[in-house]
Amino acid sequence: MKRRQFLASSGLAVAGGAALAAPAIAQSVPEIKWRLASSFPKSLDTIYAGAEVLAKQVAELTDNKFQIQVFAAGEIVPGLQALDATQNGTVEMCHTCSYYYVGKDPTFAIGTAVPFGLNARMQNSWLFEGGGNELLNEFYKKYNVFGMPAGNTGTQMGGWFRKEVKTVADLSGLKMRIAGLAGQVLQKLGVVPQQIAGGDIYPALEKGTIDAAEWVGPYDDEKLGFNKVAPYYYYPGWWEGGPTIHAMVNLDKWNELPKPYQAALINAAAYANTIMLARYDKLNPPAIKRLVGAGTQLKPYPQDVMEAALKATNELYAEISAKNPDFKKVIDAMIAYRNEEYLWWQVAEYTYDNFMIRARARG
Repeated sequence: MKRRQFLASSGLAVAGGAALAAPAIAQSVPEIKWRLASSFPKSLDTIYAGAEVLAKQVAELTDNKFQIQVFAAGEIVPGLQALDATQNGTVEMCHTCSYYYVGKDPTFAIGTAVPFGLNARMQNSWLFEGGGNELLNEFYKKYNVFGMPAGNTGTQMGGWFRKEVKTVADLSGLKMRIAGLAGQVLQKLGVVPQQIAGGDIYPALEKGTIDAAEWVGPYDDEKLGFNKVAPYYYYPGWWEGGPTIHAMVNLDKWNELPKPYQAALINAAAYANTIMLARYDKLNPPAIKRLVGAGTQLKPYPQDVMEAALKATNELYAEISAKNPDFKKVIDAMIAYRNEEYLWWQVAEYTYDNFMIRARARG
């Protein structure tokens, strides 16, 4: 068969002597434009940027046929209303933390992180390979959304305090900005939890409206200026061992998407999930050096605080599980996975990490 006849019979365009085929995806799917409401301000160029990474990947994977416009917290709705806007169709999707919505149901907390839960690698393992995504989406379906992991910060810090915490008694009456179930745990220890969006934490801490606040970690906390209004910086964030940020899509809009676009969105979210953690791991080490160099007093939580928090956590899980079957189903699965993971972790990872820490100390 002659070359020109072959090209014609194959349906390939001939231009300037070259055979050009339109991408298959462009031939079979429509142009779609969505809006995404973020729960985060643009100033946080790590966590907010997760949505931008996702949107850029979706566009590239679909030859720009599927475009997602990202709006920062407050541009369409306040940051803590991103899920509500997605549920009711004000926007097609959001980029948010599931645990912001524990007021709807405490099961939402498990999608992001819970006290004494999984670290970042274990969280990804549970979500992608351990059935976590399926369990969560079974729950999210009741709220008319479909969720995908689209970011992780790694283990977070334990927060900024205006006064030193030496014992559990020092927590009594302390007003602290803290999200999710951790607030309920700390409430058992005497803390008065406050849920405040990221952009509003600094003025509340500066004015003394709150006495302490947790956000993410050194890089973001430095950008928000917390070290200027609170001298004590505690670790670890035992309530956020590996918190996941979710891309949540209105369920009707998700079901309407062509399959290639669903695949593109899932893969773009997974890419954003990887990139965010990599960025935090790059940016946090120099940030913690700068903070300490500027006078921040870095302190571990006292052992009695950690033990009291663990006890209160186990009590809280039992209380919620007794009256909420959705929570019980998901938390039992996560805890079982956590216990198996740490059985392995202590054999190799923990031993290796501790050796390297000692080796670094020796120089």
